[in-house]
Amino acid sequence: MADAQRDAAIQQIREDVAALHGELVRYGLIVWTGGNVSGRVPGADLFVIKPSGVSYDDLRPDNMILCDLDGNVVPGTPGSERAPSSDTAAHAYVYRNMPHVGGVVHTHSTYAVAWAARGEEIPCVITAMADEFGGPIPIGPFAIIGDDSIGRGIVETLTGHRSRAVLMQNHGPFTIGVDAKDAVKAAVMVEDVARTVHVARQAGPLIPIPQEAIDSLFDRYQNVYGQSGDARR
Repeated sequence: MADAQRDAAIQQIREDVAALHGELVRYGLIVWTGGNVSGRVPGADLFVIKPSGVSYDDLRPDNMILCDLDGNVVPGTPGSERAPSSDTAAHAYVYRNMPHVGGVVHTHSTYAVAWAARGEEIPCVITAMADEFGGPIPIGPFAIIGDDSIGRGIVETLTGHRSRAVLMQNHGPFTIGVDAKDAVKAAVMVEDVARTVHVARQAGPLIPIPQEAIDSLFDRYQNVYGQSGDARR
């Protein structure tokens, strides 16, 4: 990739990631400065993530942080004087080990965290969940922030799984996507289904969806629904 193309790609991801944090606020998925969005730079072994502990009102493209796939801040780039998100090592591990992933999101959204606190997967009992996640939303292992332990848990849990979301035990949801926007959509949807299934279970037993119906719904939504060439809309 030529330098000019690379710089343009980095700038675009900076703008996307900065703006997408506003969606976490809009959908009520975060409290204070918790949560983060990152996006892989196409054609380069780099990704962009938010700085640690900075108010969402103060997030701008020029204070997003550019990292390599080992989670190291790229020196001399805008924002490099700041510390990156405390989840940077987890995001980096996902990008290194899941090359199809272009975006990663973490939130502490209320209902998804409640399932994680119980160490319980969200069963696939509504069609919207079959559409978006292709089955239950699984539980990942308990892991401490600070190294790539969370990233390892995400990759181990989601490898071979259709879900784009994992509930890390006692922690909360992490989502992946083809790009940062897709991962944010998954974060919005996982909280929506976590809330709906929780409310349904308080009123009575859940009715499972047959596996063949889940498969059919997932295939239609991923490959047919929406405008031509623009699935999952």
